[in-house]
Amino acid sequence: MMVKTLPPSSRTSQEDSRGGELSVIEVVAAQSTETLVIKSAEVSRQPRHRARLTMGSEPETVLYDPVEIQAQYSRQFLQVFRRILTVLQPTLSFAFGLWWDKQWKIVVKNERRRAVQLRELLTKLGPAYIKIGQALSTRPDLVPPTYLEELTRLQDQLPAFPNEIAYQFIEEELGAPPTEVYAELSPQPIAAASLGQVYKGKLKTGEEVAIKVQRPDLRERITIDLYILRNLAGWVQRNVKRVRSDLVGILDELGDRIFEEMDYIHEGENAERFFELYGHMKDIYVPKIYWEYTNRRVLTMEWINGIKLTQPEKIAALGINARYLIEIGVQCSLRQLLEHGFFHADPHPGNLLATMDGKLAYLDFGMMSEVKPPQRYGLIEAIVHVVNREFDSLAKDYVKLEFLSPETDLTPIIPAFAKVFANAQGASVADLNIKSITDDLSALMYEYPFRVPPYYALIIRSLVTLEGIAIYIDPNFKVLSEAYPYVAKRLLTDPADELRTSLKELLFKDGKFRWNRLENLLKNARSNQEYDLNLVVNQGVEFLSSERGSFIRDRLVDEFFYSIDAVSKNALHNFTYLLRERVGITAVNQIPSATVEQQQTLEYIKRIAGILRETKGFDATKLAPQLAQIIVNPGVQLLGQQIATRVTQKAITRIIRELLASE
Repeated sequence: MMVKTLPPSSRTSQEDSRGGELSVIEVVAAQSTETLVIKSAEVSRQPRHRARLTMGSEPETVLYDPVEIQAQYSRQFLQVFRRILTVLQPTLSFAFGLWWDKQWKIVVKNERRRAVQLRELLTKLGPAYIKIGQALSTRPDLVPPTYLEELTRLQDQLPAFPNEIAYQFIEEELGAPPTEVYAELSPQPIAAASLGQVYKGKLKTGEEVAIKVQRPDLRERITIDLYILRNLAGWVQRNVKRVRSDLVGILDELGDRIFEEMDYIHEGENAERFFELYGHMKDIYVPKIYWEYTNRRVLTMEWINGIKLTQPEKIAALGINARYLIEIGVQCSLRQLLEHGFFHADPHPGNLLATMDGKLAYLDFGMMSEVKPPQRYGLIEAIVHVVNREFDSLAKDYVKLEFLSPETDLTPIIPAFAKVFANAQGASVADLNIKSITDDLSALMYEYPFRVPPYYALIIRSLVTLEGIAIYIDPNFKVLSEAYPYVAKRLLTDPADELRTSLKELLFKDGKFRWNRLENLLKNARSNQEYDLNLVVNQGVEFLSSERGSFIRDRLVDEFFYSIDAVSKNALHNFTYLLRERVGITAVNQIPSATVEQQQTLEYIKRIAGILRETKGFDATKLAPQLAQIIVNPGVQLLGQQIATRVTQKAITRIIRELLASE
């Protein structure tokens, strides 16, 4: 049987589901870490059941083991030395070229040639260095446009390896030659990336698929680079006193992720898990894995025709709002980092595509990582404290996040944090970009005894890369500004004790309720698409009626009594004033009105009531049934009794105090 080949025209245009043919739609395939693409047509999104082909000769998964790697290459001095020379010689040659251009003032003239040289250098040095270039390709604020254009080609325009080797791997992994496995297969790979290359094909059941095949000798090439970089990191860590971060730990974390990427079974499992956690989100699309045609070095995945987010003009030509897709990506990233903890650690432009029907497709699930619950809650607390300029609390957050040891003296660090965010005076901290914050914090971490934990590097890489894509589309896009409504929603709706404590710290200072913070929180939370006012009310009532909510409950009773007192004072003041004006009873002593502070509290309450009325989910016609349901709630009845008791106690105390004062 012969494998049918796909003509080039079949990959350059597709029928638009809204009618008419789309001219030259770029098919995006394997990107950094070998992204596969998925078909934008609707498919059944039923729970996926793995039915992977099992082969008796399937090699066991090889995990990253730095100790074993150290033992292996420490005995291969010549091989390691040759590799170091291989890296150093072209790198120094390129650096000398840049220096020469600068000396002769021909930097602009030679910029295109040097950009091509850099791309070719990184390609020649191999996968580890290609990934460095891919990371730089997402930073238009760091890399000149000419270099940016060239580095972007590292995502899917790398040299391919021969078909014969790819076909051999398919046969070894799937147990049959590709002619027997697939009904169609492209004659050449449609994309090649750092760890593999991708073919477009069709299953015998008719589904269009992308087949990713791993590069030969990949593990050996990456292992020796990791060995060299790890030893270099260890030397720097031991000899450069200003470096306190765990560089070796960061390299080991990267090594773990890369070795996981080299196991396509693991990548398929990551895709399944990602779909279960985030596939339900509006306008998020996750590819389907065909387990019958997947093994350690071959992955078969749904095909999609899509456009990179860094091509907003092409996206706009389809009537799709690229900025909206970035907003969707930010919301999805927030859930990854702060809600479930399972996050995509490599969201570069090739791994985020706009589908033909306006969805955001996530691709390539080889490099994933996790944030543990204590770290997730710590990050939320840190965001809240940054936005509200509570730098003493922010310093404590860094202890919780393991950046600082518990015995560290935080006294000099608190004003240093204030200095980092000083340029946001007069404006919201949320208007800053993540890159500027991380740069300033990096400088701060050199000066004080910070120790960057390994998990942090991948989080920052993920956020900074996403922000790089965002500002490419819209230079005014602020990720923190988009993130805070989600954080506000979590503070108001998440029942976790850690976030309830954060909410208490946010709303109270020195035992006094801060109405302005509640107003800001509600205003931001209502901007989040998933904010549910009913959920906030129900969880708020449940929390306030519990033992955990006793502190807030007691303080709210104080505020309630304080507000009632202000209203009654104003009412009596107005009444006596009218009496004086209309009846002419001058003997009546004018009762003082509410204090300025009480008036401010009343104004806050009015504004908060207005915010609630304008919040999605508020319906005055449904208010009475909702109130009825709340009233019959046992917790509410108990809360009402407690409030009534507290109010009565306060009223009696005031009467006795005033009687004694008059005597």
